[in-house]
Amino acid sequence: MNKRIISQGTQGVLPADQDWLEVERLALVELTSEDPEHQFESALRPETGSAWRASSPGEQVIRLLFYEPIRIKHIRLEFHEEKYARTQEFVLRWSPDEGQSYREIVRQQYNFSPPETIREVEDYFLDLDRVTVLELNIFPDISGSDVRASLAGLLLA
Repeated sequence: MNKRIISQGTQGVLPADQDWLEVERLALVELTSEDPEHQFESALRPETGSAWRASSPGEQVIRLLFYEPIRIKHIRLEFHEEKYARTQEFVLRWSPDEGQSYREIVRQQYNFSPPETIREVEDYFLDLDRVTVLELNIFPDISGSDVRASLAGLLLA
């Protein structure tokens, strides 16, 4: 997998018949930070039970730069939080022109309240053609605590 660290500015059952894309082969991944023990590749394989985690607190950006424009019909995001009660916000957007402009798919907040509410799974069924960039911004705690962002699953079809 090709990836690079960028600057700050800028467990569910999967359908058996779903043909998930092999993101590792299709895109370069840009990340604002990454905990070496919880690398991004684990989010692309949620069945492993591991997850990506940021190495620093605050807003995190995960950007997939596709080598060739692709069509995306399904996006699945999965987040877990077993320790801290917090409100997380994420923004998912895409670009048809290599990041010159972006179109927002969703902006959403979710409350984690362990031990009862520890998991969030989002499925988006859409029809995006000629996607060159897919970007996920995660604000792990909108109150500003130094909780680190994590992502248990990112699947595309």
